[in-house]
Amino acid sequence: MDRTITSASEADTQAEAARLAAAMKGGDVLLLEGDLGAGKTVFARALIRALADDSALEVPSPTFTLVQTYDTPRGTVWHFDLYRLEEPQEIYEIGWEEALAGGIVIVEWPERLAGLLPRNCRKIRFENTGETARRLVVKEPEDR
Repeated sequence: MDRTITSASEADTQAEAARLAAAMKGGDVLLLEGDLGAGKTVFARALIRALADDSALEVPSPTFTLVQTYDTPRGTVWHFDLYRLEEPQEIYEIGWEEALAGGIVIVEWPERLAGLLPRNCRKIRFENTGETARRLVVKEPEDR
């Protein structure tokens, strides 16, 4: 069942990421979907900082590198931004299998992977509803 969250600001989006981080563990895969500027990277950055328990952690967008990793108290966090991925199979060149072997995986632009996504992923769809307002539609994995 889908759950909808209303975010009136960037701070609301960051707070929602921190709430989600509290329940995440190794093996979790989170897919962030939505248009450019919809808040995916803001959410991912706040989520990674919460998982690392470090609000000042430098979390650059992996738009050009495609992936960034972070060692956190809960294990390795893999942050993929696949906007520039040209072919789905390229994901294997940047650590996809290693990430899925127990890391916490965050994927922006997951639609670029076509059929290569694992089955039971949590998905969040980001929709702009105003200048700073967003609607986050959360779909939980089927096995939860």
